[in-house]
Amino acid sequence: MIGVNVRFCGELHYPRIPYEYWRARLEMARAIGIDAVSTYVFWNVHEETEGVFRFDGRRDVAAFVRIADAAGLRVVLRPGPYVCAEWEFGGLPAWLLRDGVRIRSTDPRYLAAVRRWFGRLGEELAPLTAARGGPIVAVQLENEYGAFGEDKQYLEALRAQLQACGLGGVPLYTIDQPHDLARGALDGVAAAVTFAPGDAGSQFAELRALRPDQPLACGEFWTGWFDHWGEPRSHIPAETEAADLDWMLANGVAVNLYMLHGGSNAALFNGANTAKDGTLQPTVTSYDYQAPIDEAGRPTEKFFRLRSIAEKYLGPAPRVPDAPAVSDLPAFRCDDAFTLDGALGDPVAAKDPLTMEQLGGSRGFVLYKTVLQHDTRGALQCDLRDSVIVMVNGEPCTAQIDAKAGDTLELLVENLGRVNYGSALHDQRKGIVGTVSAGGRELSGWEMRLLDCESPRLVSGSQPALRPRFLRGFFQVDEPADTFLDTGSFEKGVLWINGSCAGRFWNKGPQRDLYIPAPWLRRGNNEAVVFDLIPKPGTHWLLGKRERVWSAGTP
Repeated sequence: MIGVNVRFCGELHYPRIPYEYWRARLEMARAIGIDAVSTYVFWNVHEETEGVFRFDGRRDVAAFVRIADAAGLRVVLRPGPYVCAEWEFGGLPAWLLRDGVRIRSTDPRYLAAVRRWFGRLGEELAPLTAARGGPIVAVQLENEYGAFGEDKQYLEALRAQLQACGLGGVPLYTIDQPHDLARGALDGVAAAVTFAPGDAGSQFAELRALRPDQPLACGEFWTGWFDHWGEPRSHIPAETEAADLDWMLANGVAVNLYMLHGGSNAALFNGANTAKDGTLQPTVTSYDYQAPIDEAGRPTEKFFRLRSIAEKYLGPAPRVPDAPAVSDLPAFRCDDAFTLDGALGDPVAAKDPLTMEQLGGSRGFVLYKTVLQHDTRGALQCDLRDSVIVMVNGEPCTAQIDAKAGDTLELLVENLGRVNYGSALHDQRKGIVGTVSAGGRELSGWEMRLLDCESPRLVSGSQPALRPRFLRGFFQVDEPADTFLDTGSFEKGVLWINGSCAGRFWNKGPQRDLYIPAPWLRRGNNEAVVFDLIPKPGTHWLLGKRERVWSAGTP
């Protein structure tokens, strides 16, 4: 966005939006008055399995760029390879963790993997750069690297790789928060600053000092913030955002609204953070972000407030398109039950537990199972990552084990999302890391099975009443429209609609629903499948609503 005459830009992420809605979202984005759209490129969306690249459907980033061009928007590309974005592992593929690769470094194994990835990405996008007549006018080098390190050799290596794959023929730039600018900058590459609303005029002092001859640019002006499960919903006053945007446009600053439209962390692609005490803080499924365009693609009051400011400095914006339809759905029951075991993948046996990455998984769940060789009493001790359900003979229990020889011990471990920011990026293995012991005795002889969260199998059968299970329900739709499915009758789990994974839900809030886009629905009969992690008595139902369902007291 620097050196290419982009004044006003907005961020949208193609994997967070149903690809059927890309055109509508980009046309709505254009109507706020932007002249360019910015997007990250998510490596782990395209190469989730090492060496297997996918650019189909919601992964077709080249199609997204072409649709942006058709909507009259230039494109600012942010290919990482690390992107943060509150996305699983900051966009890095989980298989990098399998063999101890040092990420975001000059580790030859890491740079070789990035070189292969950039090479394949260049095949898709290099023909769409401005150097070859396309709409991609700028490319970001890494992402907020100053918050992680200051290895200029690493940044130079990435610059060379972008040049080699054909993405370096347009202006490059780096982006950091003000106090990290110098650490993340590279000689010969423009720099942009990122910050929250509050006092825009004071945020550029470090940038002026670092690049006195460069035009000022805000690479991310945060229009809201993300939310963690179990914490109050974040809130940034719209009046503060408007005042800061007014100041920046009045003073000729190039601005990128982050986010203009947030979308969803569907399919368990949410990231996480760590609290000061080391506790994991998983990000919720919604990436609404209090953005000017909400998760369902509707313009908000903030949209029109910021649009009026843009028109004051940049001239009339295009007509605002009609907002998409969002409908209620009558409540329907989910009471067809299926077993946990039927949905699991093939078993892998080993003396000691293997991590999710060693098993070839990246998102979702691993079930660890062993038959106890001795009477076992005492606290379960192991490096359990994230969330675990402990079971003896199929029945959930506490981590204080009281079992007999011959009993079956199972540990269902959930990947709640890998950390996407900070030094904790390095130690991101999921599942069980190391050995397991109970009652002072190490347990061995494990069988491990992954749960496929793309399209789990449904197998009927009996199992203990409180064991995690799958429930299915059917509902009728006359005319498909977006809706927000209220998940309040369930405690915690994952939801699929007609085979598409809407993501994780959890009654601890602040999110109390899941966004379901109309393209996932069909006229007539539709199927909902719920992975019910914590079964409870009573009727289980889902209900579609026109508006979001947040915890009480959240804005």
